[in-house]
Amino acid sequence: MSVKELKVLIRGGGELASGVAHRLHQSRFRVCLTEAPHPLAVRRGVAFCEAVYDGEKVIEGVTARLIASPDKVKTTWQDGVIPLLIDPENKARNIIKPDVLIDAIIAKKNLGTRITDAPLVIALGPGFTAGKDAHVVIETNRGHNLGRIIRHGEAEPNTGRPGAIGGFDRERVWHAPAGGLFTTQKKIGDHVTAGETVAFIGEVPVNTEIGGIIRGLLRDKTEVPKGMKLGDIDPRGITEYCYTISDKSRTISGGVLEAILNHFNGGIKTK
Repeated sequence: MSVKELKVLIRGGGELASGVAHRLHQSRFRVCLTEAPHPLAVRRGVAFCEAVYDGEKVIEGVTARLIASPDKVKTTWQDGVIPLLIDPENKARNIIKPDVLIDAIIAKKNLGTRITDAPLVIALGPGFTAGKDAHVVIETNRGHNLGRIIRHGEAEPNTGRPGAIGGFDRERVWHAPAGGLFTTQKKIGDHVTAGETVAFIGEVPVNTEIGGIIRGLLRDKTEVPKGMKLGDIDPRGITEYCYTISDKSRTISGGVLEAILNHFNGGIKTK
C-alpha cells in the first residue's frame, strides 16, 4: 500500500491534533479530522477545529474544511483539503474504515478509543496504555521524552504545569477564577502588559501576571467551569508564533509519522 492510499482518522482538532494532521497531510496521507460540536480550543490560531465555526481553517498553507457527512470525505480529499466532521462518538470510523486512527483529543483519559478501531491505533499523551487501548502511545510531556514512541505501558502522567517559555510557566496561562460566561474584547495576537485585564468571567476580571502577546484565547461568550484554561501569553512577543505550529506539535507529529511508517514498513506488529 502506498502512502497516498493510507487513510488516517484523527479524533480531535485542537493544537496537537492539528499539528499531526498538518504533517501527515504534507506527507501525502489522506487525513480526516473528527470533532465535538462546540470545540474549546485555546490555541485557535493553529487549531483546525476552528473550521467548525468558520467553515474552513488554514494553518501554514493547509486547509481543513467542515463537511456535513462522511460521504463528502473523498471529494474533499480530491480538493487537496482536510475534511473535518462533527462526530464526537467516532461513528464515521465505520464508514471511512481508516488504516490509522489517532486519538489526539488530549483529554488525559480515554473517551472511547479502542485498539480494534483500526489496523494501527495511536494515542497521544496520558490516559492510554500501549498494547491495551492503542498499539502505540506518543509522549506529550515536554522534556527529554517528548515525541517518544511508547509500545508498552503509558505516557508520563499529567503534571498540570505548563511548559516554560521565556522563563515563565504558570504565570503565562489564565484559568477561570469562577464558573460563568467568559467574555473578552482581546484577540489572539494582541500585546498586553503585566496586570492588564484581558477578560471577564461574569463580572470577575481576569488579569495577566506578565506582559507579552496573546497566543491562545477562548472564543468570546463561552460558558466555562471554574479552573478551565482560558488563554495563554507568550512573553517573547513574536506575532508569528501565534499562527505557526509549535516546536511541541512538530516533535509529537514526528513521533506519529515514525510510528505509521514503521508499522506499514513491517516494524510494529499489531496482531
